[in-house]
Amino acid sequence: MFRFTKILAVLFAVTLLAAACGSDDDDGGDTAADAGDASCDAADLALEEPGTLTVATGEPVFPPWMIDDNPANQQGFESALVYALAEELGVPEVAWTRTGFDEAIAPGEKAYDFNIQQYSITPDRDEVVDFSDGYYVVEQAIIGSPDNDIAGATSLGDLADAQLGAAIGTTSLDYIDMVIQPSSEASVFDDNAAAKAAFDASQVDGIVTDLPTAFFITAVEIPDASIIGVLPRTGDEPEELGMLFEDGSALVGCVNVALGSLRENGTIDALEDEWLNDGGSIPSLEQ
Repeated sequence: MFRFTKILAVLFAVTLLAAACGSDDDDGGDTAADAGDASCDAADLALEEPGTLTVATGEPVFPPWMIDDNPANQQGFESALVYALAEELGVPEVAWTRTGFDEAIAPGEKAYDFNIQQYSITPDRDEVVDFSDGYYVVEQAIIGSPDNDIAGATSLGDLADAQLGAAIGTTSLDYIDMVIQPSSEASVFDDNAAAKAAFDASQVDGIVTDLPTAFFITAVEIPDASIIGVLPRTGDEPEELGMLFEDGSALVGCVNVALGSLRENGTIDALEDEWLNDGGSIPSLEQ
């Protein structure tokens, strides 16, 4: 009996190991190990165009992620990260193309190697596209006017009667709808530029966006506004941004290897310090 039980235990352990090796990581796309036996030499990469990393981003793009609506100037966190990644991969050229935010999340073939425009890695999205490992842990924040009723908010309950808005297709909008759940339906905008214009026109009490964007908006674009607070994290896992790939892309594993190297050698931390970590201390709202 002991021998039979021991055999079952070994078989069960082997089954678990095989399942672990063959499963997708819903929280962060494919892991670095998923490169497997595939070569990550520059000449062997599964690129849209040989010798060129073809990268899609938004139309337009915004600070601090990219500067002057010009992804090719290597200014801003995501632009600088792409060029560091290309160098790590050994790819000499980077070519940019533009897409809508929701357009890229749709299933189907992509005419680029990956898309980068603050895509949060979510299980629903991971059903139809692939993601890299996370390159930034993001927090949500709410922006309001100092003379608005929400300026003194200390909890999500204090936002219940506010008219809030966010860009379509974003986890910021999901946060309003599913976590804050205000009494008034959220205002939905095509992008952050439209959300900021509505806020300027007093059409909304507050807008929800990621914290680095909120820092830039309140420091440069709408200096009369302020960050009311960082919103409570939901779930057990942090919200991470990932590069978005066509489902089944053979490039994901090699990109994850390169991202791991950039994390290990301090490049990603240095880029965060340069472009994202200059906002100071902001209060956090309670659940």
